[in-house]
Amino acid sequence: QVQLVESGGGLVQAGGSLTLSCSDSARTITPHAMGWFRQVPGKEREFVATIGWSSGLTYYADSVKGRFTISRDNAKNTVWLQMNDLGPGDTAVYYCGADSSGGHSWFTVSAYNYWGQGIQVTVSS
Repeated sequence: QVQLVESGGGLVQAGGSLTLSCSDSARTITPHAMGWFRQVPGKEREFVATIGWSSGLTYYADSVKGRFTISRDNAKNTVWLQMNDLGPGDTAVYYCGADSSGGHSWFTVSAYNYWGQGIQVTVSS
């Protein structure tokens, strides 16, 4: 059974930083990509960042470009999201996803067939 475990969320003041991690520690899948999405109550889950597992290519939502960095460790099936200069608008539940099947745009929820449990990030002003 695939289990993506997230950690690193919490409460931070505006301008601060957090690093999220997501691990498939059992290495049950070989992903095509792993990505981060976020969701606030009443809104759809939105794309934040993704990384191609073989290529290492990274893609970011415009709202986080220049502030967030996604990285990976292929050997550990782990992906990180370094978040800098956080603002209240970044407050959300953050989810990591793994695409093990391919064939869909990595910017969309439907590309990812495995998800973590979600982790809260709260940025105070």
